[in-house]
Amino acid sequence: MSDRSDRDYIGFATLPDQVHRKSVKRGFDFTLMVVGESGLGKSTLINSLFLDDLYKNRKIPDVSERIQKTTSIEKKTMEIEERGVKLRLTVIDTPGFGDAVNCEDSWKVCTNYIDDQFRQYFTDESGLNRRNIQDNRVHCCLYFVPPWGHSLRQMDLELMKRLHQKVNIVVVIAKADCLTSSEIAKLKQNIINDIREHEIQMYEFPECDSDEDEEFKQQDRELKASVPFAVVGSNTILEVAGRKVRGRQYPWGVVDVENPKHSDFIKLRTMLISTHMQDLKDVTEDVHYENFRAQCISQISQHARERGKLKRDSAPYDSDCSETDRLLLQKDQEIRRMQEMLNQMQEKLKGNA
Repeated sequence: MSDRSDRDYIGFATLPDQVHRKSVKRGFDFTLMVVGESGLGKSTLINSLFLDDLYKNRKIPDVSERIQKTTSIEKKTMEIEERGVKLRLTVIDTPGFGDAVNCEDSWKVCTNYIDDQFRQYFTDESGLNRRNIQDNRVHCCLYFVPPWGHSLRQMDLELMKRLHQKVNIVVVIAKADCLTSSEIAKLKQNIINDIREHEIQMYEFPECDSDEDEEFKQQDRELKASVPFAVVGSNTILEVAGRKVRGRQYPWGVVDVENPKHSDFIKLRTMLISTHMQDLKDVTEDVHYENFRAQCISQISQHARERGKLKRDSAPYDSDCSETDRLLLQKDQEIRRMQEMLNQMQEKLKGNA
C-alpha cells in the first residue's frame, strides 16, 4: 500500500519550499520614505529601527542655512541579513522639509520622486530586458508629526492629500516622551479625526485570515489600535536594574523605547519589519503602481489616437511614419481589441445571468 501511495505522490506540495528558496537566494528590496521637519528625531528612529547608523557623515545646517533651504532628497541604502535572508533597505530622507519660511512647494519634491520611480519602473517593465528590473518604488512613507501641536497642521494635510494615492502613509508622532499618556491619546484621536474629515487614505492593515492563531490576531488588534504610532527613538544603551535597555536618561528616570508603556516603538518595528512589510509591497504593486500604470497607458492611447487622426487627415500612413508612431498605433489597436473582448465577455455573462 505504501509503495502505491509513493508512486501516486506527485510532489507539488514542495512548491512553497521552492518559492522560499528562490526568494531567499534573490533577496528582497524595500524602500522607505521619511518625511518631517528637522529636529523630530527621524534619523535616530531609523537607526533604532534597523540597528545601524545610516547618517554617520551628515552635516547639520545652522539657522541661517535653514531659512533659505529647500527640500531635497537624500538616499541611503544598506544590506541587512538575518538568518540567511537578505534585505536591501533604501531609506529616502527629505532634509529641508518644513524648514524654510515658505513651505508651499515642499510637497513637490516628495511627489515628484515617487512618480519618477513609478515612471522608471514602467519604462523598465515595458522594455525588452525585464529579468533584472531594480524595484526602487517607495513602499512606505513614514510621516512624522511634531508632538507640540494639537493635531495635523495645514502643511501636513496638503502633503498627505497629494501623497495618499501614490504611497502607503504611516503617521508617526515624534518624541512622544514630551507628552503624558492622556495627551498622547488626545493627539492620536485629533489626528484620526482630521484624516477622516479630509478623506485622506492611510495605509490600512489587512484583515487577519480566519485560520490565524489567536496570538497573531491579538497582536494585529493591538497594532491597529495604536495608529498613529507615538514613538521615542534612541541609540543609547543604558543599564537599568541590572539589565541593558535602549533608552533616554532624564533626571526623573529612564524612558525605555522598547517598553510598550513608554512608546509604540516596538509596535511600529513589528508592523514595518515583521508582519506587514510584504503587504506594504503588495499594496504598492497592486494599487498605487497599477493606478499610475493605467494613467500612463491611457495617456499613450490618447496620444496615439491624436497622432493617428493627424496622420489620416494630413497624409496616408506609409513607410515614412516613425517607429515611435507605429508603436503607439499598435498599442492603441491592442487596447481597442482588449476592450472589445472585455465587452463581449460582459455581454455573455449578462446573457447567462
